[in-house]
Amino acid sequence: MLILFALVVRVRDGLPLSASTDFHHNPELQERKQQLRTVSKALGLFPDRGVVKGHDLNIYFLSSEGVSYMSVCGASLPAATAFCFLEDLRWDFTARIDKAKVTLATRPYPFLEFDNSIARLQQQYNQKGAPALEVTLTEVQEDLKTRPLQILTPEEVELTNKASNGHAEQLPDSGQNLRLEPVTAPGILSLVLNIMCASLNLIRGVHLTEYTFQDDYEGVWNVGAFLLAFFCCLCQCHLYLFHSPLKKVKSFSLLSVIVLCNCFLFGLRNVWQFLFHLGVAVLATLLTLNRKLHDRTNDCGV
Repeated sequence: MLILFALVVRVRDGLPLSASTDFHHNPELQERKQQLRTVSKALGLFPDRGVVKGHDLNIYFLSSEGVSYMSVCGASLPAATAFCFLEDLRWDFTARIDKAKVTLATRPYPFLEFDNSIARLQQQYNQKGAPALEVTLTEVQEDLKTRPLQILTPEEVELTNKASNGHAEQLPDSGQNLRLEPVTAPGILSLVLNIMCASLNLIRGVHLTEYTFQDDYEGVWNVGAFLLAFFCCLCQCHLYLFHSPLKKVKSFSLLSVIVLCNCFLFGLRNVWQFLFHLGVAVLATLLTLNRKLHDRTNDCGV
């Protein structure tokens, strides 16, 4: 058999919508199905279409209009044929299933009636080895030449297991431009306050430098604390505005450094100034952690 398993999932959260029945107990097939589910939970980190190469079995996926069509196929199956299958699956699913129902689905496999459609299409390809319309195959072959298929490795797939809280690593050479959700009004307020704190730290640090190097060299630690707090405030602004790997770790690290700096400088600030700087840092951290990657719903146009 050329096509062993097929799955339809929702892109934004990887919710399985429909799947073919699997009667095979091939160990590699079970491994590929596990990888397929891993990919489905982090489709925002992958291109709209791609292949995960295996020894005897490959995973192909095609995402369009918020839905991804995925399959496990024999390595001998040409990529163009695999994408013809996925494209036929896409057209059939779009024609039969209302888009609003896909959006509102809350439980796994809500479209069990489509399983039979997958099975019929899978049987057609496995028996004939090619789609009924040769022109479709030719078009896909030409499209793959124009836009080469993105080949992913199992190692890259494993990286998606760490894709949580918006700090997943971007896959190398994927060409994927990761975009965050739009900046909110509280986010703008946080940026303004953070810039204000950074400016205050810089001014105090520069001003203190003049006296430190003239009379009191022991005050150099205070200068370092002001300048370090200034740098951390700017980093918090950057971390909120742009996607970054390990966002959660970086956010808490910056918050910890700012807290330590302000504790060290407590004698040079009153209680209200101390609480203001800490409050701004905490607000920036919370907003950064809550700003997620933007959902991708672009049509791949295979």
